[in-house]
Amino acid sequence: MGTPIRLLVHGASGRMGRAVSRLAAADPRFQLVAAVSRSGAGPVEGAPAFGTAELAGCPSFDVAIDFSLPPGLHSLIEFCEARGAALVSGTTGLDPELRTRMAQAAHSIPLLWASNFSLGVALLEDLLRRAAGAVPWPISITEIHHVHKLDAPSGTAITLAAAAAQAGGHTPPIASIREGEVVGTHRIRLEGPGETLELGHVAADRDIFARGALEAAARLVGREAKSWTLADVLFSEKCGPSR
Repeated sequence: MGTPIRLLVHGASGRMGRAVSRLAAADPRFQLVAAVSRSGAGPVEGAPAFGTAELAGCPSFDVAIDFSLPPGLHSLIEFCEARGAALVSGTTGLDPELRTRMAQAAHSIPLLWASNFSLGVALLEDLLRRAAGAVPWPISITEIHHVHKLDAPSGTAITLAAAAAQAGGHTPPIASIREGEVVGTHRIRLEGPGETLELGHVAADRDIFARGALEAAARLVGREAKSWTLADVLFSEKCGPSR
Protein backbone atom coordinates (compact mmCIF):
# COMPACT_ATOMS: atom_id res chain seq x y z
CA MET A 1 0.00 0.00 0.00
CA GLY A 2 1.41 3.37 -1.06
CA THR A 3 0.75 6.81 0.33
CA PRO A 4 -2.94 7.23 1.21
CA ILE A 5 -5.06 9.30 -1.15
CA ARG A 6 -5.93 12.62 0.48
CA LEU A 7 -9.71 12.99 0.28
CA LEU A 8 -11.98 16.00 0.66
CA VAL A 9 -15.69 15.25 1.10
CA HIS A 10 -17.99 18.03 -0.08
CA GLY A 11 -21.55 17.91 1.24
CA ALA A 12 -20.25 16.01 4.26
CA SER A 13 -23.30 16.60 6.47
CA GLY A 14 -25.76 15.09 3.99
CA ARG A 15 -26.83 11.45 3.82
CA MET A 16 -24.35 10.53 1.11
CA GLY A 17 -21.59 12.70 2.52
CA ARG A 18 -21.85 10.99 5.88
CA ALA A 19 -21.75 7.56 4.26
CA VAL A 20 -18.68 8.45 2.16
CA SER A 21 -16.90 9.89 5.20
CA ARG A 22 -17.65 6.85 7.37
CA LEU A 23 -16.47 4.33 4.77
CA ALA A 24 -13.41 6.42 3.83
CA ALA A 25 -12.32 6.55 7.47
CA ALA A 26 -12.18 2.75 7.48
CA ASP A 27 -10.54 2.42 4.06
CA PRO A 28 -6.71 2.32 4.21
CA ARG A 29 -6.49 3.73 0.68
CA PHE A 30 -7.73 7.11 1.92
CA GLN A 31 -6.85 9.85 4.37
CA LEU A 32 -9.92 11.99 5.04
CA VAL A 33 -8.39 15.48 5.26
CA ALA A 34 -11.48 17.72 5.10
CA ALA A 35 -15.25 17.50 5.53
CA VAL A 36 -17.01 20.45 3.91
CA SER A 37 -20.65 21.38 4.46
CA ARG A 38 -22.78 24.50 4.52
CA SER A 39 -22.92 24.38 8.32
CA GLY A 40 -19.24 23.50 8.76
CA ALA A 41 -20.19 20.57 11.00
CA GLY A 42 -17.91 17.60 10.43
CA PRO A 43 -18.96 13.95 10.32
CA VAL A 44 -18.59 11.66 13.34
CA GLU A 45 -15.25 10.41 12.03
CA GLY A 46 -13.68 13.63 13.26
CA ALA A 47 -12.14 14.90 10.01
CA PRO A 48 -11.34 18.63 10.04
CA ALA A 49 -14.60 20.45 9.29
CA PHE A 50 -14.99 23.48 7.02
CA GLY A 51 -17.96 25.54 5.92
CA THR A 52 -18.53 26.02 2.20
CA ALA A 53 -17.38 29.62 2.61
CA GLU A 54 -14.08 28.36 4.06
CA LEU A 55 -12.90 26.24 1.13
CA ALA A 56 -9.72 28.25 0.76
CA GLY A 57 -8.63 27.11 4.22
CA CYS A 58 -8.81 23.40 3.40
CA PRO A 59 -5.54 21.44 3.43
CA SER A 60 -4.02 19.91 0.31
CA PHE A 61 -6.02 17.04 -1.19
CA ASP A 62 -5.78 14.70 -4.16
CA VAL A 63 -9.46 14.23 -4.94
CA ALA A 64 -12.82 15.62 -3.83
CA ILE A 65 -16.01 13.58 -3.63
CA ASP A 66 -19.06 15.79 -3.95
CA PHE A 67 -22.65 15.02 -2.97
CA SER A 68 -24.06 18.50 -2.45
CA LEU A 69 -26.30 20.92 -4.36
CA PRO A 70 -25.63 22.64 -7.71
CA PRO A 71 -24.74 26.07 -6.25
CA GLY A 72 -22.05 24.53 -4.04
CA LEU A 73 -20.67 22.48 -6.90
CA HIS A 74 -19.91 25.66 -8.86
CA SER A 75 -17.49 26.82 -6.15
CA LEU A 76 -15.97 23.37 -5.70
CA ILE A 77 -15.15 23.09 -9.40
CA GLU A 78 -13.16 26.32 -9.27
CA PHE A 79 -11.43 25.17 -6.09
CA CYS A 80 -10.40 21.82 -7.57
CA GLU A 81 -9.07 23.60 -10.65
CA ALA A 82 -7.02 25.93 -8.47
CA ARG A 83 -5.60 23.03 -6.46
CA GLY A 84 -5.13 20.71 -9.44
CA ALA A 85 -7.20 18.03 -7.71
CA ALA A 86 -9.47 15.41 -9.25
CA LEU A 87 -13.24 15.69 -8.78
CA VAL A 88 -15.87 12.98 -8.39
CA SER A 89 -19.42 14.32 -8.22
CA GLY A 90 -22.80 12.73 -7.71
CA THR A 91 -24.74 15.98 -7.37
CA THR A 92 -27.92 15.92 -9.47
CA GLY A 93 -30.32 18.56 -10.73
CA LEU A 94 -27.62 20.14 -12.93
CA ASP A 95 -28.66 22.85 -15.37
CA PRO A 96 -27.05 23.27 -18.82
CA GLU A 97 -24.80 26.07 -17.53
CA LEU A 98 -23.32 23.86 -14.82
CA ARG A 99 -22.86 20.95 -17.22
CA THR A 100 -20.98 23.28 -19.55
CA ARG A 101 -18.84 24.47 -16.64
CA MET A 102 -17.97 20.88 -15.74
CA ALA A 103 -16.99 20.15 -19.34
CA GLN A 104 -14.69 23.18 -19.28
CA ALA A 105 -13.08 22.06 -16.01
CA ALA A 106 -12.36 18.65 -17.49
CA HIS A 107 -9.79 20.29 -19.74
CA SER A 108 -7.61 20.95 -16.68
CA ILE A 109 -8.52 18.25 -14.12
CA PRO A 110 -9.76 14.65 -14.21
CA LEU A 111 -13.50 14.90 -13.56
CA LEU A 112 -16.08 12.17 -13.16
CA TRP A 113 -19.79 12.84 -12.77
CA ALA A 114 -22.37 10.10 -12.39
CA SER A 115 -26.03 10.19 -11.46
CA ASN A 116 -25.60 6.89 -9.66
CA PHE A 117 -22.44 5.19 -8.36
CA SER A 118 -23.92 1.72 -7.96
CA LEU A 119 -22.14 -1.03 -9.88
CA GLY A 120 -25.54 -2.63 -10.48
CA VAL A 121 -26.91 0.54 -12.09
CA ALA A 122 -23.83 0.79 -14.31
CA LEU A 123 -24.56 -2.75 -15.50
CA LEU A 124 -28.28 -1.89 -15.89
CA GLU A 125 -27.42 1.00 -18.19
CA ASP A 126 -25.26 -1.30 -20.31
CA LEU A 127 -28.05 -3.90 -20.56
CA LEU A 128 -30.58 -1.21 -21.49
CA ARG A 129 -28.35 0.05 -24.29
CA ARG A 130 -28.12 -3.47 -25.70
CA ALA A 131 -31.85 -4.11 -25.44
CA ALA A 132 -32.89 -0.75 -26.91
CA GLY A 133 -30.54 -1.24 -29.84
CA ALA A 134 -31.69 -4.82 -30.47
CA VAL A 135 -35.50 -4.44 -30.62
CA PRO A 136 -37.70 -1.46 -31.63
CA TRP A 137 -40.03 -1.84 -28.66
CA PRO A 138 -41.52 1.08 -26.69
CA ILE A 139 -39.67 1.65 -23.42
CA SER A 140 -40.90 3.18 -20.17
CA ILE A 141 -39.02 3.95 -16.96
CA THR A 142 -40.36 4.21 -13.42
CA GLU A 143 -38.22 5.55 -10.59
CA ILE A 144 -39.13 5.51 -6.89
CA HIS A 145 -37.27 7.46 -4.20
CA HIS A 146 -37.72 8.75 -0.66
CA VAL A 147 -39.91 11.79 -0.03
CA HIS A 148 -36.88 13.96 0.80
CA LYS A 149 -35.43 13.79 -2.74
CA LEU A 150 -35.72 17.23 -4.33
CA ASP A 151 -35.26 16.48 -8.02
CA ALA A 152 -37.69 14.52 -10.18
CA PRO A 153 -37.13 12.60 -12.30
CA SER A 154 -34.01 11.23 -10.69
CA GLY A 155 -30.64 11.77 -12.29
CA THR A 156 -30.33 8.01 -12.71
CA ALA A 157 -33.62 7.81 -14.60
CA ILE A 158 -32.53 10.66 -16.88
CA THR A 159 -29.24 8.87 -17.55
CA LEU A 160 -31.06 5.61 -18.33
CA ALA A 161 -33.49 7.42 -20.66
CA ALA A 162 -30.55 9.03 -22.47
CA ALA A 163 -28.91 5.62 -22.90
CA ALA A 164 -32.13 4.21 -24.36
CA ALA A 165 -32.52 7.18 -26.70
CA GLN A 166 -28.94 6.91 -27.91
CA ALA A 167 -29.32 3.21 -28.66
CA GLY A 168 -32.92 3.12 -29.89
CA GLY A 169 -33.60 6.59 -31.21
CA HIS A 170 -36.50 7.46 -28.88
CA THR A 171 -36.49 9.00 -25.39
CA PRO A 172 -38.71 6.92 -23.09
CA PRO A 173 -41.19 8.52 -20.68
CA ILE A 174 -40.27 8.58 -16.98
CA ALA A 175 -42.71 8.19 -14.09
CA SER A 176 -41.45 9.53 -10.75
CA ILE A 177 -42.80 8.35 -7.40
CA ARG A 178 -41.82 9.72 -3.99
CA GLU A 179 -42.76 7.61 -1.01
CA GLY A 180 -41.46 6.73 2.44
CA GLU A 181 -37.74 6.24 2.86
CA VAL A 182 -37.10 4.31 -0.37
CA VAL A 183 -33.38 4.50 -1.16
CA GLY A 184 -33.84 4.04 -4.89
CA THR A 185 -35.72 1.75 -7.24
CA HIS A 186 -35.58 1.90 -11.06
CA ARG A 187 -37.77 -0.26 -13.30
CA ILE A 188 -37.60 -0.46 -17.07
CA ARG A 189 -40.25 -2.07 -19.29
CA LEU A 190 -39.82 -2.89 -22.97
CA GLU A 191 -43.26 -3.70 -24.43
CA GLY A 192 -43.08 -6.02 -27.41
CA PRO A 193 -45.93 -7.64 -29.35
CA GLY A 194 -47.16 -10.38 -27.04
CA GLU A 195 -44.24 -10.12 -24.63
CA THR A 196 -42.67 -7.76 -22.11
CA LEU A 197 -39.06 -7.47 -21.04
CA GLU A 198 -38.39 -5.99 -17.59
CA LEU A 199 -35.09 -4.72 -16.24
CA GLY A 200 -34.60 -3.18 -12.83
CA HIS A 201 -32.44 -2.28 -9.90
CA VAL A 202 -33.26 -1.92 -6.19
CA ALA A 203 -30.89 -0.16 -3.80
CA ALA A 204 -31.14 -1.50 -0.25
CA ASP A 205 -28.87 1.10 1.38
CA ARG A 206 -26.81 4.16 0.47
CA ASP A 207 -23.50 2.49 1.19
CA ILE A 208 -23.52 1.01 -2.33
CA PHE A 209 -23.31 4.52 -3.76
CA ALA A 210 -20.64 5.62 -1.29
CA ARG A 211 -18.52 2.55 -2.03
CA GLY A 212 -18.83 3.20 -5.76
CA ALA A 213 -17.82 6.85 -5.35
CA LEU A 214 -14.78 5.87 -3.30
CA GLU A 215 -13.76 3.27 -5.88
CA ALA A 216 -14.15 5.86 -8.63
CA ALA A 217 -12.05 8.35 -6.64
CA ALA A 218 -9.29 5.81 -6.03
CA ARG A 219 -9.11 5.03 -9.75
CA LEU A 220 -9.40 8.64 -10.95
CA VAL A 221 -6.44 10.13 -9.07
CA GLY A 222 -3.46 10.48 -11.37
CA ARG A 223 -5.46 10.14 -14.59
CA GLU A 224 -5.32 12.63 -17.42
CA ALA A 225 -7.54 15.70 -17.41
CA LYS A 226 -10.82 14.88 -19.15
CA SER A 227 -14.42 13.90 -18.47
CA TRP A 228 -14.50 10.32 -17.26
CA THR A 229 -17.47 8.00 -16.84
CA LEU A 230 -18.03 5.40 -14.17
CA ALA A 231 -17.79 2.69 -16.83
CA ASP A 232 -14.41 4.12 -17.89
CA VAL A 233 -12.85 3.65 -14.49
CA LEU A 234 -14.66 0.49 -13.38
CA PHE A 235 -14.82 -1.66 -16.50
CA SER A 236 -11.97 -0.60 -18.75
CA GLU A 237 -8.82 -2.71 -18.48
CA LYS A 238 -6.82 0.41 -19.28
CA CYS A 239 -8.11 2.21 -16.21
CA GLY A 240 -7.07 0.14 -13.23
CA PRO A 241 -6.32 1.71 -9.86
CA SER A 242 -3.70 4.42 -10.14
CA ARG A 243 -2.07 3.49 -6.83
